[in-house]
Amino acid sequence: MKAYLFPGQGAQFTGMGKDLYENSAVAKDLFEKANEILGFRITDVMFEGTAEELKETKVTQPAVFLHSVILAKTLENFHPEMVAGHSLGEFSALVANGTLSFEDGLKLVSQRALAMQKACEIIPSTMAAVLNLDDKIVEDICASVDGIVVAANYNCPGQLVISGEYKAVELACEKMKEAGAKRALILPVGGAFHSPMMEPAREELAAAIEATTFSKPICPVYQNVTASAVSDADEIKKNLIIQLTAPVKWTQSIQQMIKDGATSFTEVGPGKVLVGLVGKIDKEAVTISA
Repeated sequence: MKAYLFPGQGAQFTGMGKDLYENSAVAKDLFEKANEILGFRITDVMFEGTAEELKETKVTQPAVFLHSVILAKTLENFHPEMVAGHSLGEFSALVANGTLSFEDGLKLVSQRALAMQKACEIIPSTMAAVLNLDDKIVEDICASVDGIVVAANYNCPGQLVISGEYKAVELACEKMKEAGAKRALILPVGGAFHSPMMEPAREELAAAIEATTFSKPICPVYQNVTASAVSDADEIKKNLIIQLTAPVKWTQSIQQMIKDGATSFTEVGPGKVLVGLVGKIDKEAVTISA
């Protein structure tokens, strides 16, 4: 079974999508439609903007989404049998499997970006990468620290991202190093994604998701929240709302996809981060970059 994976925030690069725009009439039409929906020419920032301009939340999330979804729509023989997306990438996956329309997916991603930006400005918060420490030890240390700090991204064995209030994350990092972590490094992100700090954004996004039509997908999506195959539109919607404040179970999702018969993993979108993680989760896995 062919599995398709869609990257999240952080995969963006200057010039992303320009080749698609110049070489495909389908891609050009979709990019221009995106400019109309967003009310600004995101293509100018994607194709010609600086890394700093691309890092703006209102740009980053729609840009990564557009690159992934438009690339998928221009691929020959794109017939996914299972899909998954890392955080933001879950929205790209839901357009790829027919749950969301291109227009609705883009509108939700734009609203998500703005809601997350607002939530980030309420209390100083951040995320940190922890390397070479058992998941259980990371979870226990987070639970022992005063303040809000939680495991946020289970990326692959030995690579976990924690998220929460700035001081709590700093203190947790010190304890992780004492416990034997190879590294515990604060990340250059705008706030504490996939933690209780995103509750204001979750509430705002929930209203937008509830008002959007979700169709029956052509294949299951392995959602971040459950790490299992989901095909029911109402269940997909519910999990997508929870996603902002819950951890991304990426390791568990890939393991489940392999158990369920995935024979190859194709990453669709900017970068090769996800196929790299798949290789660390299962060294035998066949990985492809679209």
